[in-house]
Amino acid sequence: MKRAQRGLVIYHTGVTLLTLWSVINVSLMILRLGSHAVELTIANSLLVVFAIDYFVRLVVTKNRKIFLIQSAFDLLGIIPLHPVFAFFRLGRLVRLIRFHHLFWRLGIAGKWTKAYHRFIYKTGFIYLFSISVAIIVLSAFLFSLAEKQSLANSLWWAITTATTVGYGDETPHTAVGKIVASFLMFGGVGFIGLLTSTIMDFFTSRATQLATDHEVQQQADLVKLLTKIDVLATKVDQLQDKIVALEKTTKKNTPSH
Repeated sequence: MKRAQRGLVIYHTGVTLLTLWSVINVSLMILRLGSHAVELTIANSLLVVFAIDYFVRLVVTKNRKIFLIQSAFDLLGIIPLHPVFAFFRLGRLVRLIRFHHLFWRLGIAGKWTKAYHRFIYKTGFIYLFSISVAIIVLSAFLFSLAEKQSLANSLWWAITTATTVGYGDETPHTAVGKIVASFLMFGGVGFIGLLTSTIMDFFTSRATQLATDHEVQQQADLVKLLTKIDVLATKVDQLQDKIVALEKTTKKNTPSH
């Protein structure tokens, strides 16, 4: 048991280091720092490592449905369309932090982690986000084949089209490209709209819940204050009664002259 736990810790440590390395490497590529050829080789190598890791875990897991849901960001992190998808691997770090209860060890667990879990899973955000990314990625790939464009330019076109920005710097010219664009306009815009409304509904309901909790807490504090005032008033009345009784006793015991 101890050997298995030690091996798990070593494995998770390696995943953490490789994840951070991949994110830093992609950041350097985006900022155009260092050798682009070397960084691209590193990015592709890490992509292969994470892809093998993902499919091995998929094969050995006992519940593939739960695995696919919880590892949606891992799948997005191994999409070979653009190195920037490596940033999705950070979701793996969050799960590892929760697995080892690091939030609890650091004293920041509780409401924050519950709110994160509720936002990601219970609101359906992870499903809508995954479907939206899948539609954009698939459309970009098909657009690249039909229009003979690079994957990076195709991804840019898919994002600007799905978000209804539409700069017009990349447009379809072939019949297949226009069909892909139509599919993306209807499917992508619909799911992204649902995604946006889900985010807005979560924060709106969160703000409403906080306001309600604050109001309930104020009412509870007011009830406690009134209760304490009633208890204090009762004690004051009892004290006055004792003082009056004491004064009467004193007058009876005082000899008259």
